[in-house]
Amino acid sequence: MGAGALGVVMLLALYPLRLTADRLVATDIAHALPITLIAGLGHAFLGHVNFNVLAALLLGSIPGILIASRVTLRLPARITRILIALMLGTVSERLLFA
Repeated sequence: MGAGALGVVMLLALYPLRLTADRLVATDIAHALPITLIAGLGHAFLGHVNFNVLAALLLGSIPGILIASRVTLRLPARITRILIALMLGTVSERLLFA
């Protein structure tokens, strides 16, 4: 959640007009992958890995990434940007009022 939400906001701030919505999603996924890998290896090195949670995350994340990347290519950029804004608003609301 953190890498995706913060990554999208930073990419939109850095490239507001040059980055299309489909490239925004793809670039965010490309940045999230190494960050997640490094964090996961760090937790594995420290012995803080809960393999049940890891399996659940992978079962949801991998199909979600594959489906979202295919759907994003077919949606108009305006709808993708609206969906990104809704996701960021939802994450912000949960962080502020949880």
